[in-house]
Amino acid sequence: MCELYVKADPILYESRSRSLRIRGVVTTLRLENQFWDILSEIAAVDGMTTNQLITKLYDEVMDYRGEVVNFASFLRVSCTRFLSQAPQRSAEVLSLVAKA
Repeated sequence: MCELYVKADPILYESRSRSLRIRGVVTTLRLENQFWDILSEIAAVDGMTTNQLITKLYDEVMDYRGEVVNFASFLRVSCTRFLSQAPQRSAEVLSLVAKA
């Protein structure tokens, strides 16, 4: 069972930092490459750049919660929530195709 995880390409869990501007402040986010890839995928689905997506997520979580204790962790959880919705998104696409 663990072979699936153990054989993961080390580049996927290598961390990478990116600088971006959020609410006028330049900040640096450090995430593993796998999470940057997922954020890029989410952004593409929503017709945005990765930086636009991250800024939008930050704005929305701040509006909703008023604070973000650990924004990098919030982004990681957002990625896993996106992945967990994949079966539901696939079913919705199939339903649309069937109706066409």
